[in-house]
Amino acid sequence: INAEVSIGTINSFSDAIGYLRWTFYARRVKLNPSYYGATDFIAGENDSMNKILSDEDIESFFLHVVEETMDKLKEHNCVTVNKTEGTDCIVEATPLGRAASNFYLNHQTPKQMRQGTRSLKSILAQHAPEVKSGGRSIEKNSIFDEKCVQRVNSITRFSPEHEIYTFAVAKILYELSFTHEFNELPVRHNEEDLNLELSKSLPWGHDLSKVTWWTKKKTSSGKNMLDIMLDPHTKCFLLLQAFCFKTNLPISDYINDMRSVVEQIPRLLAAMQYVALEDKASAGSFDLFSCFPIVRQLFSAASAWSAGSVDSLNGMKVLNLTVDKELKKASNFHNGFIDLEYQLDSSEIKTFNSKIEKGGLSVSFVLGTMTGGYLLNQSSLTFPDAKKGKVSKKLRIDFDWNSAEVNGGPDNALVLLRVLHDFASGKDFEVVISLKPSTQK
Repeated sequence: INAEVSIGTINSFSDAIGYLRWTFYARRVKLNPSYYGATDFIAGENDSMNKILSDEDIESFFLHVVEETMDKLKEHNCVTVNKTEGTDCIVEATPLGRAASNFYLNHQTPKQMRQGTRSLKSILAQHAPEVKSGGRSIEKNSIFDEKCVQRVNSITRFSPEHEIYTFAVAKILYELSFTHEFNELPVRHNEEDLNLELSKSLPWGHDLSKVTWWTKKKTSSGKNMLDIMLDPHTKCFLLLQAFCFKTNLPISDYINDMRSVVEQIPRLLAAMQYVALEDKASAGSFDLFSCFPIVRQLFSAASAWSAGSVDSLNGMKVLNLTVDKELKKASNFHNGFIDLEYQLDSSEIKTFNSKIEKGGLSVSFVLGTMTGGYLLNQSSLTFPDAKKGKVSKKLRIDFDWNSAEVNGGPDNALVLLRVLHDFASGKDFEVVISLKPSTQK
């Protein structure tokens, strides 16, 4: 039902009833009403135990099913329901409902994702490191052409070696593990003991307590640790850690379990990013969206993940970078635009030939404010034909110019662009871009 609401097939309760009439479900209800609860429902309505149901009774039962379904979807913010003057109700999909439809999710999952990302954003807003000049500085001309240099204030390595980024990556995977998508992950007899032993060897533990450094360690809630290890979501989080850190698994059954879990992460991560994008106007969003590519790097790495790894930037170029703005219609505010061309040279990125063959290389661009950690916009480029040698693509990133100025640092004139390579860690960098052209020759 949620999927049909999302694509516009169902716009009201009457549409939903009409939709049900043409399904095999409707035929089965008519042939065996007691199995589907129609007999009990009508008996309760009419105080009668007559098992022969009329078409009117079936329609009444369908209305009951639709109302019950819409109540569940509304409870999890997948739809909005508005009453009309008659007995019908108008139904509209929400961003969470569209996320569930687009990414084939349980209707309860998008709300869980939104709660998880909001929680993480508030932590990132408090603890993420401030943007500072210096650090692992990179020569501008090594990445940018001469035309770009006028707009580039500085360029530095971006490496998630600060412990808040380790926490953020762990938190994202923790929230994904505890969604309803993994309710059916098997936990077999005696596996709670194996999960407990596995958790001791993993760097994040079973509940993030090992990476939550800014708060006091939680005291035991009295819940039996083995009961916690029986939870399929706990097992899922442990398996994801084991994959990322190349940890040995206790028995062969865990190999298939881990494979089934890992295969779902790209879809779920894309869904979480989609949900977070609908809720981006808050502090911490910039760092949150910078962490999504880091998670993808983690699952692309051929070796165990290291937060502070640094690699060569050979084969990567930013060309023809320009910054401009235009006045919004009927407004005193401006839209800003950053146009650039990004070039990859696969002949100098030899270590990623296998990834090139499997579908190309993806690069994420995350634009944020200098202060406050606000996300201005994010985008990505995919290079499916990167094996051809030098390939380039153009990109336009639009943003709210006034928000950028308000949070643009001391001179109200700077924004921060992070270029994150989803296919490998250690190749990321961040660029401080001036909104005002340089006066230096």
